[in-house]
Amino acid sequence: MEAYYYQRMSRPHQEVYHAMKAGLTALAPSFSVPRLEGRELSEILLQLRLDCPDIFYVTGFSYRLHPEAANVELIPEYLFDKGKIRTHQQAMKSRIQKLIRPIEGKSDWDKEQYIHDFICQNVRYDKLKKTYSHEILGPLSQGVSVCEGIAKAVKALCDTVGLWCIIAISENNPEKGIKYRHTWNIIRLDGRYYHLDATFDNSLGKGGSIRYDYFNLDDEALFRDHEPVIFPVPACTDGKRGYYREKKLAVTKEEDVTKRALQAMRKKQPLIFQWRGDYLTKDRLVRLCVLLEQAAQEKGRHAQISLNRAQAVLQTEFIETPPETEFTAQEANEGELE
Repeated sequence: MEAYYYQRMSRPHQEVYHAMKAGLTALAPSFSVPRLEGRELSEILLQLRLDCPDIFYVTGFSYRLHPEAANVELIPEYLFDKGKIRTHQQAMKSRIQKLIRPIEGKSDWDKEQYIHDFICQNVRYDKLKKTYSHEILGPLSQGVSVCEGIAKAVKALCDTVGLWCIIAISENNPEKGIKYRHTWNIIRLDGRYYHLDATFDNSLGKGGSIRYDYFNLDDEALFRDHEPVIFPVPACTDGKRGYYREKKLAVTKEEDVTKRALQAMRKKQPLIFQWRGDYLTKDRLVRLCVLLEQAAQEKGRHAQISLNRAQAVLQTEFIETPPETEFTAQEANEGELE
């Protein structure tokens, strides 16, 4: 397990982190930690829970202090009573061990894809945002979650299979209509770091398709539609390990679009590809839509196109009746999960 945030703390904050971890692991009703301001204590608890997604049973804390004391008494707020927490801990351990069995001995890439696909195939967005949906309990036992729970579940699974992984968190931005903080993961493959946002990919998948628009992105691509992180994270500078590029699903020439559309129809599958030619201008997009529709009509079909413009990914379904619009714009976000 990577205690990433702990390693970057000052010594006084590390001491608080240790005391918190010991007290919460013991399920103590209260315990003493070195004295800091309430805001600092809250930030340390947040980082502890990002490092340790197995501490899924704490929602917050209050504290008592004496004016001259060097320590404060922390009083955790637990989701369940001690017996139920122990039951959930055992259930989570068994669930995770069962889930990772198929990828034991696989490559790091295969482990990452398996974990990503598990989320996309088995987790739906919890519109009620229940408390456990912010923890690994939501995605791993209930099949519902929000971005925080998904990122924690990805990390818990990665930790168990020995794949380096941390959780990144960004601030909200009301001016852009972004009401909540967002969380995702950073993975290390062959010594390089990559963004992995299973929540955003989950919001885009439809009709049984799995999307990989946010699988192994560099900083430039990821921050086209993500806010800056709250806490520093490793720089992700390699733009060559994105899923579509790695799997040769990136297209740079218009003539290849027609070929791939015909191949997809022969296989009775949707066509998903990333445009990696020049910038995806409005004129370029119109030409791609025309090519897809022409290819579809060759087979007596029509092209129903969805576009994630931020990542230049198009998904085309080949349908029997003309679609209402030339293409549908998709904006990846956790609130679109069904």
